[in-house]
Amino acid sequence: MAGRLKKQAKDALKMIGCGSALFLGYLTASGDERFYASSLMPVLQRFVGAETAHVIAVRVIGLRLVPYNNYKDPVSLVRMQDGNPKPRVFRLESDQAVINRYGFNSCGLSAVQERLKARKNIQSELTKAGKPLGINLGKNKLSTDAVSDYVEGVWTLGPLADYLVVNVSSPNTPGLRDLQGKGELRHLLDKVLKERDSLRSEDRPPVLGKIAPDLSTQEKQDIAEVIMEVGVDGLMVSNTTVSRPDTLKDPNKHEIGGLSGQPLKELSTQTVREMYTLTQGTLSIVGVGGVASGQDALDKIRAGASLVQLYTALVYQGPPVVKKIKRELDDLLKAQDFKCVAEAVGADHRATEKTATPQT
Repeated sequence: MAGRLKKQAKDALKMIGCGSALFLGYLTASGDERFYASSLMPVLQRFVGAETAHVIAVRVIGLRLVPYNNYKDPVSLVRMQDGNPKPRVFRLESDQAVINRYGFNSCGLSAVQERLKARKNIQSELTKAGKPLGINLGKNKLSTDAVSDYVEGVWTLGPLADYLVVNVSSPNTPGLRDLQGKGELRHLLDKVLKERDSLRSEDRPPVLGKIAPDLSTQEKQDIAEVIMEVGVDGLMVSNTTVSRPDTLKDPNKHEIGGLSGQPLKELSTQTVREMYTLTQGTLSIVGVGGVASGQDALDKIRAGASLVQLYTALVYQGPPVVKKIKRELDDLLKAQDFKCVAEAVGADHRATEKTATPQT
């Protein structure tokens, strides 16, 4: 009798275990938002280091196993480099933030080119489905000719990209942010655009500049003047910040590097607002920094962003956050009588102008 009960108990445990595994597998594959945000991501954060989790996520995305959405934005440098010493990425869980000092760890242009060529047909289908491939260009840490690094990146990877990002704002590569200076930026963008324009017409991707949120008023004015003058296709606003708000609570807040996530949100949104004004609303702006909800996205859009991008929210809420943001954004647009995102772009500026217009 005891033996039979023991066997029945084992069988019951097996059934419960299998059922639980299947259910968890279903929640993972289906992209259940609550499961990811309240269960899966917190468990992963407890047992998996920040950089290890990043590496696993990139590989999973490469295998197209992420539910509902696939996004790419590799960092590409002329020569392979390891980046800064580890540990170099830190979660600030109390602040829903991340500090990283990766330092452009990259396998180099040749390796990236071979990988992208091997999946060119796959990416072509993804692009048609509204999942573009962006390539983020930077300079090598020890490079003595930064402009040549970017130009070679355009020539090598431009034909494989849906858009190129000229990153002159990472805080983790010495001297990189100096390229945001008026003269340096004009020279760099002029060379980059000439190289882009030399590609075959079907291989010419849009070029966007990526700027920091830690700019002075004069620096923002200079950047706006340069990008309007040379004809850049758009701006990514913004990169991570080197500032540390007093509101930070997490013990990792003193780590050196760029801060992203919720503490960056207001600073980046204000930078979007200012760059939209300085470029007179004529330039496409990608709003980046602290986007974790439909409201966050709409705030960026109303400030002047035509598109939004996110990273840190994926760390804490997982891939389903993308679907959540899109659903919430759709509801908010309808509630505010916007028929589409395009109608909402820069809406805050129009509201301000209407308020400032004297009534007769």
